Amino acid sequence: MATRLRTVLAAVAVLAVLAVTGCADEPDAPPSAGDGISGELTVFAAASLRESFTRIGQDFESAHQGLKITFNFAGSSALAAQINQGAPADVFASAAPANMATVVDAGNAADEPVIFVRNQLVIAVPKGNPAGVTGLADLTKPDAKVAICAEQVPCGAAARKALDAAGVALTPVTLEQDVKGALNKVQLGEVDAALVYRTDARAAANDVDGVEFPESAGAINDYPIVVLTDAANPTAARAFVEFVRADTGRAVLTAAGFQAP
Repeated sequence: MATRLRTVLAAVAVLAVLAVTGCADEPDAPPSAGDGISGELTVFAAASLRESFTRIGQDFESAHQGLKITFNFAGSSALAAQINQGAPADVFASAAPANMATVVDAGNAADEPVIFVRNQLVIAVPKGNPAGVTGLADLTKPDAKVAICAEQVPCGAAARKALDAAGVALTPVTLEQDVKGALNKVQLGEVDAALVYRTDARAAANDVDGVEFPESAGAINDYPIVVLTDAANPTAARAFVEFVRADTGRAVLTAAGFQAP
């Protein structure tokens, strides 16, 4: 009996050693895609990024099951003002460096902003271009109703630059606070045309056509993105910025009509 007990104990000991050795030889399991990236993430982004960032956000959430993203889309000048007034946000993506500079100058950028895409203006007209608009000069006709963005908004600053380059004196019937507002005026039939980004015209292709014009090449907007100083979720914020700039994010942005920086 004693001999049998000693044999059993010896076998148990050997198995224990083998188990420990086996564990030691196994490589560490790779970290999961969502390791350290969870919780809530708040992204303030230019209105022209709505469609692209919504898609990118869905892809990013799918890669990190414990994460929930909330977007605030608006004019870049309004977003910058909100951030500088203490609005809680983790990431800011602006449609122009000037608006980003106000956030940086206020000490609210945790890192150096990076340009991730560029965007160019087109003339948005109703589907089929019933007025036959071919360039900026057509927008000065006496009966033409045109919408553009206010100059403090990136799309408005770009519009002013393009109009000056063309030597066109345009009197819009409305000045909108973001590019979606200008585009919406065309979609509702309230104006005959609007100066909007190429990406916005493409996103609304069922309702509008985008008329290219040469002066827009000298008024291209660079889009910077940055993690904010008071980010509540800096780990997720930095991962999101990298995701936007990586292959998956770039593919979405390129498909929407954005240009590489």
